Amino acid sequence: MTETEHPETVVTETAAEAPAAPEAGPTVETLQAEVADLKDRLLRAFAETENLRRRTEREREDTAKYAVTKLARDLTGVADNLRRAIEAVPGDARAEGGALAGLLDGIGMTERELLAAFEKAGITRIAPALGEKADPNKHEVLFEAPGTGQPGGAIIQVIQTGYQIHDRLLRAAKVGVAKAESVAPVVDQTA
Repeated sequence: MTETEHPETVVTETAAEAPAAPEAGPTVETLQAEVADLKDRLLRAFAETENLRRRTEREREDTAKYAVTKLARDLTGVADNLRRAIEAVPGDARAEGGALAGLLDGIGMTERELLAAFEKAGITRIAPALGEKADPNKHEVLFEAPGTGQPGGAIIQVIQTGYQIHDRLLRAAKVGVAKAESVAPVVDQTA
């Protein structure tokens, strides 16, 4: 072959045209760290979702349980007035066949029905006993009376009964308590 028939061309490659050198890929350690990070994120997201589900369930239960709180608070005054009406009737009018016996029976039935409705809604009375120690979580002390012969803090008078709905206080019972007797300091006169 002659040079004229098949000229050989010499091609020189430039740096830009050269095949790319294989890039160093991520190392096993970096991939493992990335997998650990993604696992941690997934677990945290799952835990947050579970916490949100539980919190939502608890809030839903509380809403169902305490939805009647405002209405119940308003109706406690009605229950108080029914009780006052019953207690205001004089003893001789209460007697069988007395002038107010029928009216008194009606008021009593109304009170019982209201209290039954309260019970269905989880509303209970707080009626402290006399002599019981006042509990600041359930009782509102309106006054202290000295010289009652009772220990300090003992309930001596119930002004108004209280109410609670399930485990929450709706209205504190208003009470009067015995004042603690102060002990006079002993003066040593021998010195």
